Amino acid sequence: MPSLSKSILKFLQDLKLNNNREWFMDHKTEYEASKEEFETFIDSTILEIVKFDPSIAHHNAKSCVFRIYRDVRFSKDKSPYKTHFGAHITSAATRSEIHSRAGYYIHIEPKGSMLAGGAYLPQGEWLKAIRQEIHYNTEAFKKILNNADFKTYFGELEGEKLKKAPKGYEPDLPEIELLKYKSFLATHNCSDTEILSPGFPDHCVKVFKALYPFDQFLNSTME
Repeated sequence: MPSLSKSILKFLQDLKLNNNREWFMDHKTEYEASKEEFETFIDSTILEIVKFDPSIAHHNAKSCVFRIYRDVRFSKDKSPYKTHFGAHITSAATRSEIHSRAGYYIHIEPKGSMLAGGAYLPQGEWLKAIRQEIHYNTEAFKKILNNADFKTYFGELEGEKLKKAPKGYEPDLPEIELLKYKSFLATHNCSDTEILSPGFPDHCVKVFKALYPFDQFLNSTME
């Protein structure tokens, strides 16, 4: 599997210091090279994930990598470019549905890289279904969260929570703290040294293999 080079971090660091269109256009060659390197990395990672999660086999980097251009229409920050490369690999059929399923998120940013997954602010029926499944199968969900590999790579479940019990659930339920979550996330932070090491591609696969049961539980609620 191909690894990542120092040039990709250098480009992103320089972009952070010069987040404007003039600089970006002057350094379009470096951007294209970094983008191609990241997409090659994502393509090879997908091929490895497919070995344990065939549901994402229909994707390649082109359908998973986010655009570097920011949508600034409703933001006070008018910086035109993101200062990271990101890709979200899920079983969703199209890019427009990418947040409708739990998957594998790769975020490369100087001093801010991470591997993550889960459901970020799932909407409507999906959130309702997740809470219902946790309520019905609390022990199965806890078993996933307490798995040794999950603990090693992700620690604890993360995400925004309600202050009170969600509608339809009694506040004294044993699993009420799990039901209060509005997002169900697992995050593994990576240092610059780690992502540039020759072993990082294999590390990604190990982390995502540990993530798979968590994603599978969340996705099963919509089947």
